[in-house]
Amino acid sequence: MDSIELTKFASIILVSLLLIIGGRVLINEVGHGGHSNQVGYKLPTGEPSAAGTGAAEAKPAFDAAKVVAAAASADAGAGEKFMKKCAACHGWEPGKGNGIGPNIHGVVDRAIGSADGYKYSKGLAGKGGNWTLENLATFLHKPKTYVPGTKMIFPGIKKDGDLANVLAYLKSLK
Repeated sequence: MDSIELTKFASIILVSLLLIIGGRVLINEVGHGGHSNQVGYKLPTGEPSAAGTGAAEAKPAFDAAKVVAAAASADAGAGEKFMKKCAACHGWEPGKGNGIGPNIHGVVDRAIGSADGYKYSKGLAGKGGNWTLENLATFLHKPKTYVPGTKMIFPGIKKDGDLANVLAYLKSLK
């Protein structure tokens, strides 16, 4: 192998690494609204805050059961459209292999951390149980809260309506 071929090979490796790392950083920055350098967590107090001119009411806690109930009549087509964001890491076609994340076809009621050939984080691999709609709702709402140490860099689906649509779509993938 001469030096030009070696240079081409090294360039391909470096560009590939740059694209992978740059893509992850970009996804992380977009997902966190550009505030990924914040230290600590804002914990809900359940009490009104006195910020600004008047007291604001605390945001209600996430209710997975409410989202699952809404998924029964949700729009699976809208869920499929929303999931185009997920295509960068996941596939959901039957028989398609894993990508950066596992293939999620048939994920509803599948054992957590059980996609063939995918190496899960320790937290998710040891979670146990099945991906019920309630577990999926909780995970997809805030992945890093449901499974600390998960490799999934997606920050979560904040709107209950979008989450219900995604659950309806995932339920249709059998």
